[in-house]
Amino acid sequence: QVQLVESGGGFVQPGGSLRLSCVVSGSIDSSVYDMAWYRQAPGKQRELVASLSARGIVNYADAAQGRFTISRNNGIDTVYLQMNNLKPEDTGSYVCKANRAQYTYWGQGTQVTVSS
Repeated sequence: QVQLVESGGGFVQPGGSLRLSCVVSGSIDSSVYDMAWYRQAPGKQRELVASLSARGIVNYADAAQGRFTISRNNGIDTVYLQMNNLKPEDTGSYVCKANRAQYTYWGQGTQVTVSS
């Protein structure tokens, strides 16, 4: 059974930083999976924040460009999202996804709240 478990969310003031982690466990080699972070805000569709392919190709949403950094440590099956200069509009549940061919796995999410 494959599990993705996110952590690192919390409450932060505008301008603050958080580092999210997503640990992959189970019968997969996460190093061959494309990984991504999505945000689910209340009343809105889930949207892509950042992605990092197995080959190292990085992609960011326009709103995340220059403020967020996605990275991975394949040795410990973990993907990170460093978020700096956070804004109220970054508020939401951040969900991790692993994808390879027809296989897609999602985590449960970690809540990020940015407010003064």
